[in-house]
Amino acid sequence: MATITSVSPLAPESFPDLPVVNGVRFATVAAGVRYQGRTDVMLAVLDSGTSVAGVFTKSATRSAPVLDCQAKLGGASNGPAAILVNSGNSNAFTGHYGQTSVREITDAVARISGVASERVFTASTGVIGEALPHDRIVQKLGELNDALDVGRIEDAAQAIMTTDTFAKGASAQVEVDGQTVTIAGIAKGSGMIAPDMATMLVYIFTDAVVAQDRLQTLLSELTGTTFNCITVDSDTSTSDSLMLCATGASGVNAGGSSAFANALHDVMLDLAHQVVRDGEGATKFVEIRVTGAVSDADAKVHGMAIANSPLVKTAIAGEDPNWGRVVMAIGKSGAAADRDLLSIRFGETLVAENGWVSPDYREEDAAAHMKGQSLVISVDLGLGKGNATVWTCDLTHGYIDINADYRS
Repeated sequence: MATITSVSPLAPESFPDLPVVNGVRFATVAAGVRYQGRTDVMLAVLDSGTSVAGVFTKSATRSAPVLDCQAKLGGASNGPAAILVNSGNSNAFTGHYGQTSVREITDAVARISGVASERVFTASTGVIGEALPHDRIVQKLGELNDALDVGRIEDAAQAIMTTDTFAKGASAQVEVDGQTVTIAGIAKGSGMIAPDMATMLVYIFTDAVVAQDRLQTLLSELTGTTFNCITVDSDTSTSDSLMLCATGASGVNAGGSSAFANALHDVMLDLAHQVVRDGEGATKFVEIRVTGAVSDADAKVHGMAIANSPLVKTAIAGEDPNWGRVVMAIGKSGAAADRDLLSIRFGETLVAENGWVSPDYREEDAAAHMKGQSLVISVDLGLGKGNATVWTCDLTHGYIDINADYRS
């Protein structure tokens, strides 16, 4: 597997100081699933009464853990819950062996933790098409259970990484009815990022009281403008899983609170942005703003066409303000567009308008913007009121280096 030797230049200075979310405890261990000399399994155990919601990849080849989680969500039980995640092996495209691995792990977690097996959720991330050595994980479950602690969420973020160059975390605390509610989440993801329902592996925890059906609705709605608006390489994983757990430990009912929903959105968007900033080989973080579309849906189609274009992304890597490639991406997207109504900006610089380069355009102005680490490309289609914002990164030779020998 490719060796990651440096941290992304877009990474935050350090892992954030996440507040404790009462009602959930974490532990990690080195099981040697694939990696040596690092932790690769995370266990989270949640108190009785926890609501669990999730969204998952729509891939037709989704993994055994994803299928198992989807089958379990929305169950009537409100007893304790557990989440076990391994890195290094995705347990995807493994046929009945994959199902056996999930069953062996969930049954073993249930025996050791006292959590009913139907409330044990698993995820696996890493190489596709290789049988998961689940016995290595099962052998470590006693050690994991004994090490559970409320303060180990950063350890959990590190254990679930694959080609990530940094652990990802975000949090918020918000007042609901005069009382404080806490939200904290972790994510992993760097490549194979073009979410379709969820993205990579993401686990968010809150001590709020939120009924399962409301939690599910909230998560599904907010995913549309956060995780489903990012892309690194246009490839949707077989293992994408996003789970939100509300332990209820604060005693504060936040299901109907707009302040809670806004705070949750901010945490989700922060984590989504961190995934883009850790895009394999990335040197530029790019925000693409599309306005004036026939509909919001059309705006997003255009935005993702720009964000996923290898020609656009390589031009960004080369710091080349090649607006013709943006025009190309809009034209191929399939959504409504009129060449002679388009306007394009790189940062604050108006590059093109009315189907032609702007008469005031100076390439050196756009080129100066392209030299930054955080870029904005704006497109106005002039057709309606639809708008969308999506985020991506550049495409460099580093992406090839990582993925050319991913299994080596």
